[in-house]
Order: sequence, then structure tokens, then C-alpha cells
Amino acid sequence: MNYKKYFSILAIACFNLFMCDNLLAQNSPLEQTLSIRQQHIVTIASYTGRGDLLHLKTALGEGLDAGLTVNEIKEILVHSYAYCGFPRSLRGLQTFIAVLDERKAKGINDKIGREASPITDQRSKYERGRDILAEISGVPADAPKAGYAEFAPIIEQFLKEHLFADIFERDVLTYDEREITTVAILAAMGGVEPMARSHMGICLNLGITPDQLRHLLAIIEKNIGHKEAHAIHIELDGLLQSKGFVANASSEMTEATKRQALKADTELKIFPKGDLISSPNFTGAAWLQRLMTDADKFDVVISNVVFDPGVRNSWHSHPGGQILIATSGKGYYQERGKPVQILNAGDVVAIPSNVVHWHGAAPDSEFIHIAINTKVSLGSAVWYEKVTDEEYSKILNPLKIFR
Repeated sequence: MNYKKYFSILAIACFNLFMCDNLLAQNSPLEQTLSIRQQHIVTIASYTGRGDLLHLKTALGEGLDAGLTVNEIKEILVHSYAYCGFPRSLRGLQTFIAVLDERKAKGINDKIGREASPITDQRSKYERGRDILAEISGVPADAPKAGYAEFAPIIEQFLKEHLFADIFERDVLTYDEREITTVAILAAMGGVEPMARSHMGICLNLGITPDQLRHLLAIIEKNIGHKEAHAIHIELDGLLQSKGFVANASSEMTEATKRQALKADTELKIFPKGDLISSPNFTGAAWLQRLMTDADKFDVVISNVVFDPGVRNSWHSHPGGQILIATSGKGYYQERGKPVQILNAGDVVAIPSNVVHWHGAAPDSEFIHIAINTKVSLGSAVWYEKVTDEEYSKILNPLKIFR
């Protein structure tokens, strides 16, 4: 193994991380971004709308690893047929079947999730769909029909009865999640910008912020392409100006997208994600990639560790001590009897020998760190009891946190 290569990469990456953090701080990064869950929904939806099955296959596995259930992902793929057609929806479902089969063969048991609740509303589907559309769009249900609804009344009936009743009433996904799914699909397809604008308007009405829509388009630009994202940016520009959100939307959105893309590309994800950790000492999905294991020569083991949002390990200690280098996301570190430390990219924690501690991700953020186990010849980690939900929830009390 080329250890000089790893140490060189680590040194360069840490320097780049420091420079990136300073650059982002100077440029006031987006105030509100999509959650990890929403980001995976956008990615899956965009590749489905594009018909990019190769990248969709990877995105489906990553979505499952991030906590999306089988039924939630199925719902995204089913929802997509209303916007990109049955062929791409069905190909997406076929790809998902293959992903699940591969994971099952590896011994991965994915959470199925709940089914849609039964419909108890006895009104006609047209009435139910009409009222759902009015609720999410903010347009009164009795508004005069115009455009396609006046020209071809049957399509308006289909939209109300099928799309907004049959599909939107299925509560496996929220209205917010269905709308960001829709915008992602339309953006990836291209050529349907007015429809994307309409659905971004619904997003705003549902409480999705302009910054979150910009983040969505940053994901589209990274995964699908600049041309597709730029076309929707123009629509978002006009939409926000019409609603009085910004004075110079085009410039602001361009810079916001660049900052978000810069942040995504420069976070320390240069190492492989590694293997899913199968251990009772972790509360959920976490991954481990060994970077250096020649303990006999150097007496250290270096690993890259990825925690899903909210995942943490149990109380434990290392006979030879440990060094943590936070590289991405937001995490927590706590020594027994001491306050919690918040860890952001670039933070370093030196843990002395035999100090009992735990570390993990914040509730709303993935967390990645490099773990350097020192003096490993003294013995392996010693594990104790789990960090309880009550202990973890107390982290949100600002009086118990220091930086």
C-alpha cells in the first residue's frame, strides 16, 4: 500500500478544506438547504426523469443507505410517471428491483416502510383532487378555467381525479416531497420550463424556501448538467421577482448555486465510502474504509468513517488513544462527564489513552471523519453501554454545548 500517497492526499485535502471553509464563510453560503433526505429524493427523481439508469442504480442504493424506505423510493418512481411517462417510471422500478435483489444477496435487509393510508373521504375523486390542488397551489378551487383546462376539459378532469386525487392522496410522501420530486424530474427532462416554474410556485406556497430551490438546482447542475439547471434558474428568477423575494435574483441565484456546488465538490469525500458497519455499537448506518492498516510498522490504523444523520456509536475508549479529523457535515464528540463538542469540517480532536467517549452525526447532517488510532499495539477499542436517546437529545440544550 502506498502510504505516502495517502498522507499526501490527506495533507492536500485538509489544506483545501481550510481554504474552502474560509471562502464559503466570506461568501455567506445558503442559509437554508435541503435536508439529506430531500437531497436523495431530488437525486433519485432527476435520474429517473433523465432516464439515466446507470446513475439511478447508484442513487437508489445510496437512498436506501441514507434511510429512505423501500416504499418511499417506490413512491418516488411511481409518482414520476405522471411527469416523465410510464416508460421511464417502469424502467426506474425495474432498476430498483435489481438493486434490492443485489442488496438482499449481500445480506442487507432494507426497511420496507409503511403503505399508503386508506382513503376515507367519500367525496368524488374530482372534488378531492380539486381541493388538494387548491391547498398546495394557493389558487382558489372555484377560479375560472383557462388555457388547456378550457380548451380540453377532459385533461383537467384527469389531472384532478388521477394526479391530485389518486396520486397525491397517497401519504407515503408528503406534499413537499412530491413537489421537489416533480421539480427535479421536470428540470432533468428539459424543455418543460413553464411547468417547472408552476411547480416551483407550489413549492414556495408549501413553505420550501428560495434557497432550498437553489440547492435543488445545484444538485441538478452537478448531476444532470449546467444547461438544464440554467434553464430552470431563469424561470426561478422570474418567479421570485414576481413574488418580490429578491431585487436581482439572477445574480444572487448564480452565486448561490456556485457556492453550493463548491461546497459539495470540496467536502472531503475523496476516500471511498467503504463497507457498511455491522455492529451493535452503532445506532444506525455507518461506513468504514480502512486507509492504512500496517500496524506492525507504524503502530497506527487510519480509517475514513461516514455516519448517517443521527447515527452515533456507543461509549468506548482506546488503550492507545485516537485522533479524529472532521472532514464533512456536522457531528458531536463527548467525553464521559464533560460537555458535548460540536464538530464541523476542519475540527480535530485528540483523545488520550483510555478516555471514555462517543462520537457521531448531528440529527440533520451526515458526518464524516478520519479516525487515526494510535499505539494500536496496546489493544483494540473497549466498548461500553450505548448512548441513550435521552442523552443524545440533551445535546440540543445550548447550555450543555461548547465549541
